[in-house]
Amino acid sequence: MLPLSAAHMERLAQAFTVIDASRPEDCQARIDAHGAQVRVVLTNGTIGLTAAQMAGMPGLTLACAFGAGYENLDAAAARERGVALCNGAGANSESVADHAWALLLGAVRAVPAMDALTRAGGWRDDVPPLPTVAGKRLGVAGLGAIGRGVARRGEGFGMEIGYFSRRPAQGADAYRHFSSLAELASWCDKLVLALPGGPATHRAVDEGVLRALGPDGFLVNVARGSVIDTAALVRALHDGTIAGAALDVYENEPNVAAELLSCPRLVLTPHVAGWSPEALDASLDSFLDNARRHFAGEPLRTPVPA
Repeated sequence: MLPLSAAHMERLAQAFTVIDASRPEDCQARIDAHGAQVRVVLTNGTIGLTAAQMAGMPGLTLACAFGAGYENLDAAAARERGVALCNGAGANSESVADHAWALLLGAVRAVPAMDALTRAGGWRDDVPPLPTVAGKRLGVAGLGAIGRGVARRGEGFGMEIGYFSRRPAQGADAYRHFSSLAELASWCDKLVLALPGGPATHRAVDEGVLRALGPDGFLVNVARGSVIDTAALVRALHDGTIAGAALDVYENEPNVAAELLSCPRLVLTPHVAGWSPEALDASLDSFLDNARRHFAGEPLRTPVPA
């Protein structure tokens, strides 16, 4: 379901006649009943929009992903039907970057485990010294709005920063560019994933990348669960291939693989990185602005790249 409050729905109702199909079990019935009247669809990268669903809405002219991800929105089918595509790029980037750092610090300093230890009556003599973050090497996979936010925060920790992307990013001359994810993992101590989902990045973090990150390395994923080979990560955590990890996204969410729950040195949160009042408001603002521009014949604010 989309994370829309009653206040958000009221704002939508001021601009549109709203058909709520946010529950997956209701979606097809809503299309069958109202598809002929639909002009705009608001979805997200996880729910997506299929070619068959678009066919049931012959008057559809705009589809928007709430948030940056759009991997399950059939872009080829949309373009074939002349449906404009946009997303909420940048709307939740600060929230996600904040959360990435919360996960990184929580994993490196073992905050959940230390909380549990303290509540159970333990003390610091019961644990080995914990590593630091400041002054280490930060690797960022994907230097979009979220990745840049993660990198900026790393500057405040005095970290040397490298990033992985297909080509060097504009305005990132202070950071070291890597054209291979494995090379970035081999270079850095802490690796944060901020890549888009989809076939091009499916299980990009595999056994080879985890071995490259090494026994002192920490991995954080605030991208998409599909970016990591979950089975390989489970093995890496159990055998000490890497020092630890933290995840906000999962391969088959909202179902978290049972094997992850028993992993040592792993911090988990339920896909809440972009779940802040500020980010949700900004995402809705982005959608409404894109819709206004679309119907006014103006360029979209955040079109999905062709």
